[in-house]
Amino acid sequence: MDRQFAALEKSILMAKGLTAEQLEALNAAGVASRDDLKTVGDAETLTELVSDIAPAIAVKVMDWAVGRVAQQPVTQAPGPASVLLDSADIVHCVYCSARQPKDYKSGDLCIACGKQAEPVLTCFWCSASGPGKFCRSCGAEFVPTAELDLGILLRHEGLPKEEIPKRLKSLSSEEKDLLWGRVRKLRR
Repeated sequence: MDRQFAALEKSILMAKGLTAEQLEALNAAGVASRDDLKTVGDAETLTELVSDIAPAIAVKVMDWAVGRVAQQPVTQAPGPASVLLDSADIVHCVYCSARQPKDYKSGDLCIACGKQAEPVLTCFWCSASGPGKFCRSCGAEFVPTAELDLGILLRHEGLPKEEIPKRLKSLSSEEKDLLWGRVRKLRR
């Protein structure tokens, strides 16, 4: 037979694990191209044609020949396990991540866990209130309700709007206690 695998096909098949002797045996059996391998159809038939091809290598060769993508083990990168894209009007509970019904209104309780699905917070900068992570009036990042007075104190001391939430997150509990003492003094 004068038909043989093309140079590129030989390189690919050898990269998949076939030896030169196994390629010659395939040629002798009448398999001389990728189309011929498609005619073979599966790894079991390939190992029947050339008995010294290991089953794992036969699977790799046939996956390439018929265009199947080999299943690679999935490694997860650190961070969120998945990304979920929803329309802008979809609300998920901040506690249990359950999707809320279409008739959900801000302040309603979660249908799954019973907590307030989207807590309404007050802005330390402009005193507006609303759901979410940022104020819809001035754009400031909300601080936890328990630290609202500390945020207001830091605003009165002249800290920029963007720095206050970062500062509150970075403070230790002792530093927050000192700030609470100053808040109490201002209330007298």
